[in-house]
Amino acid sequence: MRRVGERGEDRWEPCSWDEAYALIVESIQQTRPERVGIWRGHGSGTTGPLGGAILARFGMLGGFQNWNTSIVCWAMGGYGLGLTGALKTHTKEDMAANSRTIVLWGATLASQPDLGPHLVAARKRGAYVVQIDTRRTEVSSQADEVILLQPGSDAAMALALAHVIIEEGLHDREFVERHTLGFAQFAEHVRQYTPEWASAITGVEPGVIRELARRYATTKPAMIVLGGSSIFKHQHGWEPARAIPCLPALTGQFGIAGGGLGQRHGASPESVGLANPNAGIKQKLPAEQAIPSHMTSIAEALGNGQLDVLLLLGSNILSSFSDSNDVARGLERTRLIVSYDLFMNETSRRYADLVLPATAWLETIGIKQTATHIYLMERALQPEGECRPLTTFTRQLGERLGIDNIYPWKNDEEFLNTALATQKTEDGHSLTVEELRRRGGYWLKNGLSHIAYQDHQFHTPSQKIEFWSERAQEVGLPPLPTYTAPAGTQYPLRFSQGRTLTAFHAFFDEGQALPTLARVNPAPELWINPQDADKRQIESGATVVISNQRGQFTARANVTTDVIPGAVWMRDGWSGVNRVTSGAPVIPLNANDIVPNIPGGQAAYDAWVEVNVS
Repeated sequence: MRRVGERGEDRWEPCSWDEAYALIVESIQQTRPERVGIWRGHGSGTTGPLGGAILARFGMLGGFQNWNTSIVCWAMGGYGLGLTGALKTHTKEDMAANSRTIVLWGATLASQPDLGPHLVAARKRGAYVVQIDTRRTEVSSQADEVILLQPGSDAAMALALAHVIIEEGLHDREFVERHTLGFAQFAEHVRQYTPEWASAITGVEPGVIRELARRYATTKPAMIVLGGSSIFKHQHGWEPARAIPCLPALTGQFGIAGGGLGQRHGASPESVGLANPNAGIKQKLPAEQAIPSHMTSIAEALGNGQLDVLLLLGSNILSSFSDSNDVARGLERTRLIVSYDLFMNETSRRYADLVLPATAWLETIGIKQTATHIYLMERALQPEGECRPLTTFTRQLGERLGIDNIYPWKNDEEFLNTALATQKTEDGHSLTVEELRRRGGYWLKNGLSHIAYQDHQFHTPSQKIEFWSERAQEVGLPPLPTYTAPAGTQYPLRFSQGRTLTAFHAFFDEGQALPTLARVNPAPELWINPQDADKRQIESGATVVISNQRGQFTARANVTTDVIPGAVWMRDGWSGVNRVTSGAPVIPLNANDIVPNIPGGQAAYDAWVEVNVS
C-alpha cells in the first residue's frame, strides 16, 4: 500500500509490487548508499531465523547502513559477560540432571519457556530453586525461595554476595589462582559492598543475602540462569552482567556439570553453529561513513537528517527504541520509510510511505537453531494474497538496484544448505535440507557439550575469568565490577518493563492483531504495589497516567504485591511506553565494540515516574 495524504492520517491506496519497487529504487538512486538504513525486527517471525544474514548481505553489497538489532534485546548482557569472559552456557538438560542449587536471576518462563520442563525435573530430583527478580513471575511457583529486589539493583546484590563469599573464606582458592585474573584487587574492592550496604539499595534483608551466598558457595554444583534481556535494560545494564559471573568464578563452578551459567536467550553452549552464508562478502560502506550499532547514535542520525531512506522489516521502531519521542522526530525528517510486515503498527500508521505485505514463518521454508538442535521448518501454508518472502523481496529489489550477487542460490533450499554446511553427518558429508527431512526434521548439533568451559579457556584476552578487565579500563569503564547508583530524580517510582507468556514485545501490532492474544492482553496494565497505590488512591482496574519530564501514557492499574514498594512494572511493547524512557546510552560510543561481535549500543529502557489516577 502507498500512503495518501499527510503522514499520520493513516490513509492508503493499493499499489503493485512493481510500483513499490520503482518508488524505493528511485528514492535510493536519488541519494547516496550511506543515507539508506536497514532495521529489522528481532525475532518477529517476519524476517525468519536467517533474516539477519539475508539483510546483512543486502546491506553490505549495497553499501547501506545495516545495524545489529541485538542491541535492543540481549546484547547488553552479552557485553558485560564478554568483558568478564563467560559467554558460553550450560544446557538446560545439564541443569535438570546435575544442578543442586539453581538461581534464576531475572529468568522467566515467559522469555525462556523451554526451560520449564527441565526446571520441574530438577526440582523433582531435589534441586533447591531461588528466584531473584523485581517481580513475581511464572517461575515463582517453582521456586523454593523468592527474593524480590528493586529494579536496577542486581549488581549491588551480586557484589554483596561476592563480599560474603570472600569474607567467610568460601571461595575456591585453587580455581581462583589458576583460572582468574585480578582476584586480589577484586577482593579488596568488594570489602565495601557489605550485605547491609546492599540491603539499603536492593530492599533485601542482609541475612537473606548472607544465607544465599553461603548456600550458593557450599552447595556444588550450583547454576545461575540469567534472564535474556530485561535484567540488563537500564541505565547501567552492563554492570550486573559484569558482576554476576564473578560468583561462579569465585566458587569454582565453571567447567563442572550442573554449574556455571545456564541457558539464556542470545547465548549457546559449546557446539558447531550454522555457517555464515555471507563469508567472503566485503562491506561496501566505508568504515568512516558507518553509523554504529549504537541506539543513541542511530536516533541522532535520524534526528540530524543523515538518513533519506529507512527500510523497516518486521519492526515497530517506535516501540523497540527507548525515548520514542526523539525517534519520532527523526522519522519525520526521513524522506521515504518502507514498512515490510505482517500487520500495520504504530510506526507504519504514523510514518510509513509504503507498507509491503510480508510472509509469516509458516509460509516459507526455514531452519531454526536452538542451543542444542537444528530444526527444519517446512512451509505449512501458501503465502496469502500478495505477500512475498524476505528472500524474494531483497532479491527483486537488489536486482532492480543493480546489486551483483545479491542472491546467488537457485532457491531457498540451496540457501539453507549453505548455512547447514558446517554440520557433518556420520559419513563426513554436509547436512542438507533433504537429509534433515530424512532424519525427521531435527539434528543434534555437532560438537555439542552440555558443560561450558571444561577446558577453562575463557572468552578474554588472558583466557581467564577477568575480575580486573584491562579492556574496560582502556575505554574509560570501571576495570572492576561495580554498582552505579541512579541519578537523583524528583519522581518516586522506578519503572521497568519485560515480557509475559502471552506477548512478545510489540509484535502483531502489540498483540492486538491476533484475537486470542488481544483477549488476554486487551490494554496496557501497570503493576503497582498496594502501599504505593494507597498513597495515590489507585484501585485495580482504574485508568492511571504514568508520567515524567519526558512524556506520559495511560494504562490500567493492577494493584499487586507481586512488585515491591517503590517499583512499577509493565509488559513491554505497548504504544507510548517509551515516551518516558530516556534513550541515554548505557555504554559510551568509544567502548561500543570492545567485545567481539557483541555491540554495547543499548540505550536505557528504565525510568523514574509518577503514577496518578487519570
